[in-house]
Amino acid sequence: MLNRVSMLGNIIDRIRLPFRKDKELYSSLYRIIGFYPHDISYYKLALMHKSVMRRNKKGKPVNNERLEFLGDAILDAAVGDIVYRHFPKKREGFLTNTRSKLVQRDTLNKLAKELGINDLILSNGQSCSHNNYMGGNAFEALVGAMYLDRGYDACMRFLKNRILAQMINIDKVAYKEVNFKSKLIEWTQKNRVRIDFELLNEEKDENGSPMFSYQVLLEGIPGCKGTGFSKKESQQKACKETIERLRRNVQFLDDVFAAKSGRTKMEEEPIESVPEVDETKDFIISSETSQEEETKHDTVFQESVCDEAETAIEKVDNEDDGNTDLRDEDDELSFEKGKADDEEGIIAAAENAAFSGEETFS
Repeated sequence: MLNRVSMLGNIIDRIRLPFRKDKELYSSLYRIIGFYPHDISYYKLALMHKSVMRRNKKGKPVNNERLEFLGDAILDAAVGDIVYRHFPKKREGFLTNTRSKLVQRDTLNKLAKELGINDLILSNGQSCSHNNYMGGNAFEALVGAMYLDRGYDACMRFLKNRILAQMINIDKVAYKEVNFKSKLIEWTQKNRVRIDFELLNEEKDENGSPMFSYQVLLEGIPGCKGTGFSKKESQQKACKETIERLRRNVQFLDDVFAAKSGRTKMEEEPIESVPEVDETKDFIISSETSQEEETKHDTVFQESVCDEAETAIEKVDNEDDGNTDLRDEDDELSFEKGKADDEEGIIAAAENAAFSGEETFS
């Protein structure tokens, strides 16, 4: 019954088309969304980028940002409804991941290009060439316009009959593995950025299933967090969110590279002083050093000679002490003279021994 009413409405709108002011826009929108708009003003606003700087009578800016916000919420609800019914036996994590793939920015950008939405966007041209998300944003705003013009059911029919039936294979998207962790690691390697994965929490949910929470660290700067039923799933979610944050948050990207610059600068600083290249300092002896060495040598030599002389004198004295009681008292005078002669001879012998290196005296 509903389809018949919709078909009858399209026939009536087609009859009125030649008499409409914006018949070219009506025809273009019909090719995109599959039906003719009732209130064309919603769709005009959905295709108006903020760069055109138009204002209403009250001076407020007129663009598609508010409709983009509304369309984003409608997309999440409608696509979530479709995924929920299409996969009746899948768990929440699988459904969330599939919905995320279907409504992600890259997917919406490709859909906008294939549908021809990009050709209808009103912008200053320069912003269109530099804004990678303009097509996807306009797609969301167009869904918001459909919701206001025709209601939620019209949005559902557009997504099911036009998008998922003709342009996207929902099963192929759902089971396609997008390795966000590999993408992020590849980016960090190309930019020489250090990456770490920190385990924040490991617990069990109310059903006893294990739950893991991980956070990405780029050069020690906290990135995004992810929670899942496995370490792989939680790290994938954390990496996906971190990639999106790097693409959208310029300050976060700057902080990462600033931290990288600080780390690399610290690693490149020398640990010890640079050695000198003046080789003459290794073998040229200064006059001051030479004088010190001479003094040291003379002192050692003199001490050696004196020690050897004293040893020789003590040796002779010990021998004489053993023979004193055998001499007569009459020979006392001659003995003292002979002793003096012997001491002079001993000293002379000690000096000769010191210079000749001998250790005994005769």
